Amino acid sequence: MKLLVVHHTPSPNCQEMFEAVLAGATDPEIEGVDVVRRPALTLSAADVLEADGYLLGSPANLGYMSGALKHAFDQIYYPCLDATRGRPFGLWLHGNEGTEGAEKAVTSITTGLGWVKAADYVVVSGKPSKADLEACWNLGATVAATLMA
Repeated sequence: MKLLVVHHTPSPNCQEMFEAVLAGATDPEIEGVDVVRRPALTLSAADVLEADGYLLGSPANLGYMSGALKHAFDQIYYPCLDATRGRPFGLWLHGNEGTEGAEKAVTSITTGLGWVKAADYVVVSGKPSKADLEACWNLGATVAATLMA
């Protein structure tokens, strides 16, 4: 099984969250799941079609997901619309304020794709705390574990 991690990590806070998500997704107790990372701006429909589940990470800019993640969705939406229905996903967001628009937009797009939310979103404002990073780790581990055979 393949877990695709699509991320836009322009800040140290986003990078810290990304690394925690990856650590959870690649925990040694999770077997049979290949974790593949793709920066959002390089994502292709083939990447999404080849994966069995998804982890998505973005800053919340001006109340919306990053332009990079939106671009990724624009590239893959129609080519992946029917072929990826029912696949699990998770989301982490970092914002300084107003993340609700980003959450709503990602929920709308993933609902349209027919993806299934496998864990609660992790949304952090400001510098991630130890508890925030643990939530990111748990997000990565939970979505990866859903793909274990």
